[in-house]
Amino acid sequence: MSNARIAVSLDQPIATINPNIYGHFAEHLGACIYEGVWVGEKSPIPNTGGMRNDVITALKKIAPPVVRWPGGCFADDYHWEDGIGPRANRPRRINVWWGDAIETNEFGTHEFVRFCDLIGAEPYICGNVGSGSPRELRNWAEYCNFAGDSTLARARAANGHAEPFRAKFWGVGNENWGCGGHFSAEDYAKEYKRFSTYLRDFSDNKLCLVACGPAGNNPDWTRKFFSTLGTYHRIHGFAAHYYCGTAGTATEYTVDEWYHLLWRSLEMETLVRQQRATMDSFDPERKIGLFVDEWGTWHPAAKGRNPAYLWQQNTLRDALVAALTLDIFNRHADKVVIGNIAQTVNVLQAMILTDGAKMLTTPTYHVYDMYQAHQGGQSVWMACEAEGITFQSGGKNQRLPSLCGSASLKKKVLTLSIVNTHATNTVEAAMELRGARCQEATVTELVHTDIHAHNTFDAPETVKPRTRKLQVSGPEWRYAFPPASVTVFNVPL
Repeated sequence: MSNARIAVSLDQPIATINPNIYGHFAEHLGACIYEGVWVGEKSPIPNTGGMRNDVITALKKIAPPVVRWPGGCFADDYHWEDGIGPRANRPRRINVWWGDAIETNEFGTHEFVRFCDLIGAEPYICGNVGSGSPRELRNWAEYCNFAGDSTLARARAANGHAEPFRAKFWGVGNENWGCGGHFSAEDYAKEYKRFSTYLRDFSDNKLCLVACGPAGNNPDWTRKFFSTLGTYHRIHGFAAHYYCGTAGTATEYTVDEWYHLLWRSLEMETLVRQQRATMDSFDPERKIGLFVDEWGTWHPAAKGRNPAYLWQQNTLRDALVAALTLDIFNRHADKVVIGNIAQTVNVLQAMILTDGAKMLTTPTYHVYDMYQAHQGGQSVWMACEAEGITFQSGGKNQRLPSLCGSASLKKKVLTLSIVNTHATNTVEAAMELRGARCQEATVTELVHTDIHAHNTFDAPETVKPRTRKLQVSGPEWRYAFPPASVTVFNVPL
């Protein structure tokens, strides 16, 4: 395939890419927190205050802007006071959502904020609406953020942190249409108003209050929520969740199943467009940001693993899903303000997998590493023209674009990311820069000859990016994109 064309127009800016769309999500689920992040101070695994050094180092390298915690479904059965004070005195609870595992509460608010500090991320706390009370959530905010001499501020100081945490992002419940209480949109809007009324900006720590949005792209939920909300104004974000699911299993799939999952991931663009358009009818000035604070693939748990713990392998296919999704967020930088991939370690589409003292980074991790330069850049118009791919799904022919991407500009350097979704064909494309010239570029590729390739503890670098210099001249050049690849150009202008 050689008749493709990619055009980038530097004089057609879209918006600044909010770094927070590159956020992460860590739930008390399976081995995400315990084993994945937290091993305890007495562990033989090297740690800082009980948190794994290898995981901290790896996450810090990809510049995570924000981490959402403690859930997920876990959030609406979590009572924050269980996770403060001396760890030996913290109660042991049942994690009713994820396999009835015993929650020791060793990792609580202080540990989470410390973890965020270590990796350079902002904490995003998801509060309990389903089984909690407005008073409980209000007190958590005071405990975290009040700088004065209240009993809760004194308790925080006694537990080791005299200064307020200044936690900005607060989710008012999670999936309240489902595991967060099975509310209708109208009933949840009433609960949102009740809970958020008492989430105050203690000591001038301005909160960003986030309401639960729909399951997937459900404009009807969104309309009903905002209609019931009326003129109430203490809302700053609205969070949709979208999982593209699976096709086959995490590591076993046909070529058509490869295409099917990538095609499903592109439905994120429809969600972004329609959810923002629905919100605009109530919020034309876009004072309320669109969040997508859970997204990713969701494969069956690996054989031999507890299915309730959602441990799955992570292949080149997952990497392309991540790249396609981040490119959608980049292209719609005027619409999306936060994204949180699910989840950080050992669960679903994880950045990192651990096994005892062993650790590896996944193909998805490498996409986040390659796409770092987009964070905070000016998204600019780009378009890919290439022959599409026809594949079978559910007995029907479907159509998948062979090339997708996004472009951004920061400090006179263009970052251009391109995904070749074709499982077997190289796509050669003419590359056109409108409004600039270049003489050289750095190109980084994530690619493998096997579309099922993934990293294991015995072979942790099977899938990893490779970088090289590329000589280009003027406003145009040609490039051959390998099959099943993610390519990022960094081009000084």
